Amino acid sequence: MPVLSMPLPRRPAARWALAALLGAGSLLALAGLLRSEPAQAQAAAGPVDAETDKRLRKVLSERLPGLPRIDEIRPTPIPGLFELRIGSDLVYGDASGQYLVQGQIIETASRRNLTEERINKLTAVDFASLPLKDAIVWKTGTGKRRIAVFSDPNCGYCKRFEAELSKAKDLTVYTFLMPILSEDSATKSKAIWCAKDSTATWRSWMLDGVNPARTAADCANPIERNLELGRKLKVNGTPAIVFEDGTRVPGMVPAAELERRLGEIAKGG
Repeated sequence: MPVLSMPLPRRPAARWALAALLGAGSLLALAGLLRSEPAQAQAAAGPVDAETDKRLRKVLSERLPGLPRIDEIRPTPIPGLFELRIGSDLVYGDASGQYLVQGQIIETASRRNLTEERINKLTAVDFASLPLKDAIVWKTGTGKRRIAVFSDPNCGYCKRFEAELSKAKDLTVYTFLMPILSEDSATKSKAIWCAKDSTATWRSWMLDGVNPARTAADCANPIERNLELGRKLKVNGTPAIVFEDGTRVPGMVPAAELERRLGEIAKGG
């Protein structure tokens, strides 16, 4: 799946720390510990027992003092392998704390990416709770389908995505101005929001490069609230897309991929 984004850190700080702490060779080292018994065995065991939980936390804190706090430890479908959740990041380890693995678990029979599914649940957004009054709104056709986009007016990929959005049918787009690239981004965001027609001004700038007038840039605006919302939702780059079912995509997607995702959501898939 092609996903493009601005060259900003799209991963939380915790994941950068993990990348520095864990080596690529961990997966090979751990492979010998995993048995070939049916995956249901450990999955049916329920939450990790208190003794294993305590031991893992103690060993890892002693051996990796720079490791961020572990929020949750759970069994995985793979016998002998445990999920360690740090915020919305996942790593895996054995019960002794001797090995850690950074990677993805794929269920080969169904080709499901279990790691991706779990992260999607952890990072899901309650679309109904989004403060849509703080967003610029425009639509195509009936607008019966909805997405929210966090966007910076100086973000090149945001401009490309805005053009792709124009190809979508029956879509309402809620754009939360989130100026994170430069001081000029904040100035432009305020000027766009404070324009007589913020939607037309936004679209003219993003699609045609028409600079927004700066004369009304001091009106009441939601920019700081949008930035806080982005921090709360751990939006680390632009564009960031939130679908109506709560799933999200960090980066730009082409119109065809957007349509595919919207179609799956409509079917409940």
